[in-house]
Amino acid sequence: MIGHPALASDTAVLVVNGKACVVSAADPNKPLVFVLRDELGLRGTKVSCGHGQCGACAVLIDGVEARACTTALVDVLDHEVTTVEGLGESDIACSLRDAIDVEQASQCGYCLPGMVVAATALLARNSDPSEEAIADALAPHLCRCGTYGRVVRTVRRAAHAGAVRP
Repeated sequence: MIGHPALASDTAVLVVNGKACVVSAADPNKPLVFVLRDELGLRGTKVSCGHGQCGACAVLIDGVEARACTTALVDVLDHEVTTVEGLGESDIACSLRDAIDVEQASQCGYCLPGMVVAATALLARNSDPSEEAIADALAPHLCRCGTYGRVVRTVRRAAHAGAVRP
């Protein structure tokens, strides 16, 4: 989208994790995952399939889960992007981190940041999801270690940890 007002120069301002960040706009169609990792140093968003099929690159765009590998820079210029690093110390993020430890849900950990982003989006809209709702939210995420059962238990534990709020 060459006519976008934010692309009048070779730089653009992108709101990531609540902060305005100046990034290169030389290629407005550059996948967001590379902007986050290479320009902003946010390595929690993983590069994996590159086709939006595995979920390792999941981020929130205006609070909705999206794939950073198939989202172009130009598509997020007027939106807020939240990465796994930006989840910070919210009740949901703290509950999920604690539950991951208790449930031993992290094997290699490569897919986990994307699953945490998905779980955060789910718990923000439904503070007490059913096991089926959790499984549905996590279904688009691929885990080669097979920790799905543990991650589902993690989300249930986090939901029941008390007063889960964004």
